[in-house]
Amino acid sequence: MESVKGTLIALGGGDDEGLLKLIHSEICAITSHIEVIATATRTPEESGKAYKEAFEEMGCHNVRFMHIDERNPADKPEYLERIGKADVVFFTGGDQVRLAGFLNDTELLRLMRHRYRTENIIISGTSAGAAIMSDSMIYDGYGHYSLIKGEMKTTRGCSFIKNIYIDTHFAERGRFGRLAHAVAHDPEYVGIGLSEETGIIIKQGDQVEVFGPGVVTIIDASEIRFSNTREVDENEPIAVENLKMHLLVHGYRYCLREHLFQSVPQEPGKAVVPG
Repeated sequence: MESVKGTLIALGGGDDEGLLKLIHSEICAITSHIEVIATATRTPEESGKAYKEAFEEMGCHNVRFMHIDERNPADKPEYLERIGKADVVFFTGGDQVRLAGFLNDTELLRLMRHRYRTENIIISGTSAGAAIMSDSMIYDGYGHYSLIKGEMKTTRGCSFIKNIYIDTHFAERGRFGRLAHAVAHDPEYVGIGLSEETGIIIKQGDQVEVFGPGVVTIIDASEIRFSNTREVDENEPIAVENLKMHLLVHGYRYCLREHLFQSVPQEPGKAVVPG
């Protein structure tokens, strides 16, 4: 995983007040430019306006909504110019396949990725807006059925980071099976399951830290000794040996490159970001 200058902030869904407060505390300056992309929702204009107002209530005065859909292509010159100046890009929840479909293979997404690698920009999102951040994402698989070959499905994400799966509404919707299946099938990937109202901050493309009141589940397949996910027939259950799991809360982090769980040194007097 390459070292990058930008920061990813992803929330597992649910009440996103803690995420908005975190973004506000990270950017600090009221002059910071925030771009809201609500393409994942069925009501993008309504959702975009609501998030714009929420940021403005926190004192952010340069917040704009970027309308990208069937009739509004991503590569408008105006949008490219605005992303070139943005300090924060925020993706709402909804349908991650729809969102990735409108962004992939566009100059707008290439510009976002370039700025994320080379500049101090924040790429953030909740639910679907979190799931699209990696190069591959899970979009199907329910309960115990997701441990049956063919029931868990993945597709191309937006590739701000590689070799992780981010799954959202993780505990609330019983998604352990599908995340475990995904990393067992692709053991070079690390699975990150986000509970609602809880999220992660990924710095330098490597260090995963937690914000919010809940638990982040890390599923690590790097030491698997056996997996039948590629050989077993469709509609048959999978078998995996030595799949590792970690439970991460605020005050701890996971280093993706080293597959290392560790505590986060706290700066004296530094406030904890609320969930």
